[in-house]
Amino acid sequence: MLAPEPRVLPRGRAGASQTPTGREWRTRLARSAEQDRGSTTTKMAASKVSKKLHSMAIDFLSSRRNANNLADIIAIIESNESNIPPCLLALEIIFLEVLKRRDMFLEHPATEISNIDTESQYRVWLRECFDDSWSKILAVVSNSPKISVQTQALSTAMKLIAMEGQYPLEPLKKEEHFFPNNRLRLLLVAILSSGRNGGQLLARLQEFSTYPDVLYNVWKQLFPIAIGLQRNGQRPDENFIRNYLDLIDKFPLPKPGRGERGQDHDLTDNLLCGQQGHNGYILNMDHMRKAVNKVWGCVMHWNHTPATQRLLLVVLLERVLPFLDKPLLLTDYLMDSLDSGGAISLLALQGIFTLIQNHNLEYPNIFNKLYSMFEPEIFHTKFKARLFYLSDMFLSSTHLPENIVAAFAKRLARLSLVAPPEDIHIILMFIGNLILRHPGLKLLIDNPNRTNVPDDPFVMEERDPSKSRAMESSLWELHALQSHVLPGVGTAANFIYNPLPSVEWDLSQILEDNSDDIFEREMKKKLKEIALTFDRPQTLSLPQHERVSQFWQLV
Repeated sequence: MLAPEPRVLPRGRAGASQTPTGREWRTRLARSAEQDRGSTTTKMAASKVSKKLHSMAIDFLSSRRNANNLADIIAIIESNESNIPPCLLALEIIFLEVLKRRDMFLEHPATEISNIDTESQYRVWLRECFDDSWSKILAVVSNSPKISVQTQALSTAMKLIAMEGQYPLEPLKKEEHFFPNNRLRLLLVAILSSGRNGGQLLARLQEFSTYPDVLYNVWKQLFPIAIGLQRNGQRPDENFIRNYLDLIDKFPLPKPGRGERGQDHDLTDNLLCGQQGHNGYILNMDHMRKAVNKVWGCVMHWNHTPATQRLLLVVLLERVLPFLDKPLLLTDYLMDSLDSGGAISLLALQGIFTLIQNHNLEYPNIFNKLYSMFEPEIFHTKFKARLFYLSDMFLSSTHLPENIVAAFAKRLARLSLVAPPEDIHIILMFIGNLILRHPGLKLLIDNPNRTNVPDDPFVMEERDPSKSRAMESSLWELHALQSHVLPGVGTAANFIYNPLPSVEWDLSQILEDNSDDIFEREMKKKLKEIALTFDRPQTLSLPQHERVSQFWQLV
């Protein structure tokens, strides 16, 4: 009887799992070696280009006979994208030294010079090359697809600004501090006009905000940039608005203290563009406040998407609001934002609370707005802790009508039935604080007139808290929470049977905890050791009555 012939697996998907043949191994090794040689060749070529450009820059600075090297470097930066980083370094070496030597300095503008000699022609040519190189650097900052190349171009631009500020191209008046604002404005436009999120570039630019002259001049240029778009009939897109607001957020002004408004600060150290022989730099706070108000007046009138409007409110509350001359003019905008829902409504609520607390704003309908925000969706938003904190502040007064406070307590109790466990603890303590402030709400814990849950008179759909009939109901939801599947929630809900504390719970401390903290606490708990076997193993053999021993034998 003949043995069956072995089957040959077809090539393709089935044969891909087979061991490759010798020919396939040689092919793969050849491809790998070719790729390694290609990458090595690319690195060697890049290294040669870098050394060549560096040598061209040194030769240019050593003799004017090599003046054409500068034009060649400017031309190379447009030829190949891989040559951009070494070209940036070469231009940086050249112009930092040229500015330091004052080779581009002119006593009078070139248009006012009647007879231009050879030296003046050379200086004018250097200025033209400097302007051309500056436009190339800005193009890299705005359009390069690599963040690393953009960051390098930004660093080169700031170094050139610093050197030009120290060695101006034209004579200055006595004791005048010079800062190249025109170049700074063009640089900011290149960053803001980038077709993508410029967060990493702005983070690199933020490192220069420690210099007071940079901080002052950035704010000074924000308004001309915004008004320039309006004059040209352009509307900023979403990326531009996002970058603009991010820039405001990353360049905060010093917070005003008592008696600091209008006070000038004499800063003699830590300047980016500090010229020799000057006594100091005067930082005028009034000018900075005016710049903030002008900038914010433009930003408010732009067409915002929900994402940019949310970012606008965050920057307004955390950065800009203390510097506005007339913050009450924001009332209408904040009131309209309350109807947007979600995080925008929460941020607008915080702004209204700030106006009520610090600027004597009167808005009697604010409790209806606050009451309507407590919906099940609030537990899935990023700013829910902000809502609880602001609500606790709004309801901290003991002079509020009890029916309104009872409506909030009842609505929170109803929402606790569908809330996440970490939010239930906050709601229970919030309700406890309301009962401590208004002892009349103890009637809701055990209302003798309301024991049947299906006949609860509370109207959950009512938006007016005074019409919700909360005082006729009871907090039966807290009794239901005592049977929660999590023992911690049930224990927390037992506070209604215990004497209430004499001091309110501090919600601000509790709101700092999040779900990650809950998991960390659970992981730190000591767990009992669970036995995995009934018989302690004495040897390598299996225990008695083991089912595996019926089919296998250990040798």
